[in-house]
Amino acid sequence: MKNTEARQEVSVSQGFRVMFYMMKPSETSFQTLEEVPDYVKKATPFFISLMLLELVVSWIHKGKPPGHLDDALTSVSAGVLSRLPGLFFRSVELTSYIYIWENYRLFNLPWDSPWTWSLTFLGVDFGYYWFHRMAHEVNIMWAGHQTHHSSEDYNLSTALRQSVLQIYTSWIFYSPLALFIPPSVYAVHLQFNLLYQFWIHTEVINYLGPLELILNTPSHHRVHHGTFEAENEKVVYGLTHPINTFEPIKLQFHHLFYIWTTFWATPGFFNKFSVIFKGPGWGPGKPRLGLSEEIPEVTGKEVPFSSRASQLLKIYTVVQFALMLAFYEETFADAAVLSPVTLLLRVWFIILTLTSIGFLLDQRPQAAIMETLRCLTFLMLYRFGHLKPLVPSLSSAFEIVFSICIAFWGVRSMKQLTSGPWK
Repeated sequence: MKNTEARQEVSVSQGFRVMFYMMKPSETSFQTLEEVPDYVKKATPFFISLMLLELVVSWIHKGKPPGHLDDALTSVSAGVLSRLPGLFFRSVELTSYIYIWENYRLFNLPWDSPWTWSLTFLGVDFGYYWFHRMAHEVNIMWAGHQTHHSSEDYNLSTALRQSVLQIYTSWIFYSPLALFIPPSVYAVHLQFNLLYQFWIHTEVINYLGPLELILNTPSHHRVHHGTFEAENEKVVYGLTHPINTFEPIKLQFHHLFYIWTTFWATPGFFNKFSVIFKGPGWGPGKPRLGLSEEIPEVTGKEVPFSSRASQLLKIYTVVQFALMLAFYEETFADAAVLSPVTLLLRVWFIILTLTSIGFLLDQRPQAAIMETLRCLTFLMLYRFGHLKPLVPSLSSAFEIVFSICIAFWGVRSMKQLTSGPWK
């Protein structure tokens, strides 16, 4: 058996092939969970490369980008938020699986058998199907999954629009595998199943012929993001009741808040129970999944929600977002050696940055105040060593730039407080 460090290495070829589930059992079988590479983390360069390729192909064939900047920033923001809990503890999907394996397993399948590998591939895919289906049919599960469907664009960045809440229900559908499949094998396929979902979120790949009969393809998934009918006309994406915001916290939790208020407003114990466990469209006297005639009519003339921010402000948000991503990647790379205080402060700064960018794109009245607070937070964390300079030689420049930002947004905040709504 190879040592742990060797097992954790992922070659460029493997990093690309893993995106399409084109991996062999012999190169992805591990005896212990600690040996399993973090394939999702190592896929980041391939996410970026494929998104840039999609941009180029879309521009060549359609003369326009595959989506809108504000929507793409929001999608990546959701992906960042969904990964932050992993800095502090192992995911519920793995924790629950290990508990069942250690206490209730019926028998052990060999971790290095191609048959175990193949069975796990089918088992994880089967579990994902039922989880995904229930996520559309059970309101409390839809509260998590709706985040992914909230984008009104459909491109590779949409694949990154993931939910913070989803893993707290998805583990249930994979747990039967823990009765006989080792956690190390399950951990590999759980990541592969997630990574496969990335490339099917695009409009630059059309119909794939016979492969449509056996694979989840871009065409299949496009109509899933609309309604599952033959793709004879352009799909209109997004929620039936659009949320119309680029603010990532609201995007993650707004339906959970809706369930909470509906629960208390609905009379009767069984009706309250139904609010949680029946379909998102259910109401007293309606079928389990609601009434199809209550779904808003799609005319094909819908205009996607877009930010009213100026081009200069959008450029500013992109620069700040890029800086945040750099600190985000550095935080994950150094998580094992960072103090708990530094880790918490960095996560706070990341969440604050994503929220502030959402406020700026939404043109919220509180946006200037929020951005002032964020820039001030950055400067304080920077000076006290909780954030390291990306380029040490530019340390002074960083402080000067953020001091200017504090002054600028501070003045905007004062004007905001004295003159009312955003201008």
